Amino acid sequence: ITPTGNSLSAAELTCGMIMSLARQIPQAAASMKDGKWDRKKFMGMELQGKTLGILGLGRIGREVAIRMQSFGMKTIGYDPIITSEESATFGVEQLSLEQIWPLCDFITVHTPLLPSTTGLLNDITFGQCRHGVQVINCARGGIVDEGALLRALQSGRCGGAALDVFTEEPPRDKALVNHPNVISCPHLGASTREAQSRCGRDIAMQLVDLAQGKPLVGTVNGQALSSAYASHTKPWIALATALGSVLHALSHQVNGRVQLITEGSTLQKSSNYLIPAVAMGFLQETAQKDVNLVNGLLLAQEAGLKITTTHTERALGNNAQLQLTATNTPHMLVGSVQGTIPCLLELNGATFKQLVPLSGPLLFYKSKTSSVSVLPKIIDLLEKTKIELLCYHHSSTESGEEWNVLSLSSALQNLQELKPHLTEVFQVIL
Repeated sequence: ITPTGNSLSAAELTCGMIMSLARQIPQAAASMKDGKWDRKKFMGMELQGKTLGILGLGRIGREVAIRMQSFGMKTIGYDPIITSEESATFGVEQLSLEQIWPLCDFITVHTPLLPSTTGLLNDITFGQCRHGVQVINCARGGIVDEGALLRALQSGRCGGAALDVFTEEPPRDKALVNHPNVISCPHLGASTREAQSRCGRDIAMQLVDLAQGKPLVGTVNGQALSSAYASHTKPWIALATALGSVLHALSHQVNGRVQLITEGSTLQKSSNYLIPAVAMGFLQETAQKDVNLVNGLLLAQEAGLKITTTHTERALGNNAQLQLTATNTPHMLVGSVQGTIPCLLELNGATFKQLVPLSGPLLFYKSKTSSVSVLPKIIDLLEKTKIELLCYHHSSTESGEEWNVLSLSSALQNLQELKPHLTEVFQVIL
């Protein structure tokens, strides 16, 4: 959320990598520590007159260009957003990628990791590069295809590589790290005292701006973060999170597709904070790290969960509501906010006459309406475990069955005793 804080540090590391590749400084230093004196082994090259291709001409790319021009390097580049006129102001001639590959002695990447940039340097593009090209990646692992890079190094098509980032960090496959023509670092781009100081200061200023109601600059999912502090959106974020948790418990899956439908004019522009909230509820029981409104979408993508959204002005009466569906399954939830309390209205087509508040430990179970009620068995189990039944709700009948929801003082530790008597049973802690 502090995009400018580490720009200079990342640019300087890139420049250091270029110089290290040109003169094999790390390899020569390691050789000296081994007690050797191999002057002939580490024949380098001058940077004067060499061509540097810069893929991505944003904050870091342009800083690299300016610094390496002082070594007499010719800088060419590519960026789909920065205009040729703008890049010319800092000395970079823009060309197409097809034109860039055969011209470069060095290629450095400074793009985000997107579908369009994943594997930007691959077997095909390495085949178009100048023999012995040197590659630097201090941006994101995956922009350079690591398998293709290793093959290019082994064939000599790539003369050397400097890597600060990897597809998997730390990398378990050491083939690239151990290659003699590879210089590698453990993701040090922002690891300077100055960068950390700037980032800390920028975060503090953003929090002050947030508290004062000012626009947030540079935040990832900034709208979701600022909406979390707004009184009129808090209950809807809580509802979306709760529905996500219930749907996950009901569907027993993490990956797949989830459809969010917002209804009512008050939710017309709510998707930018409700989608991360659904992801947060859906993943919070299974994610390896804490899920929040800022990282929710990224963690959902990593888990293979895709959340799509649509909006309609149709709503129940005058009340806005949310509908959450696990696609290709029969599972569908409808909820709304009563005052400031998120409530469940409908579960898999069965409606609740009294709305179910979505808070605290909740026990859901489905039973056949023709069978003897299992509620006495549950109450007996609660008494044995000294858990208090706070509230009980049951739905309308759907296909001869009804849903029951119990609000408890604490969660049941073992549901096995109930499962023989019920079609479906699960717990959610909200």
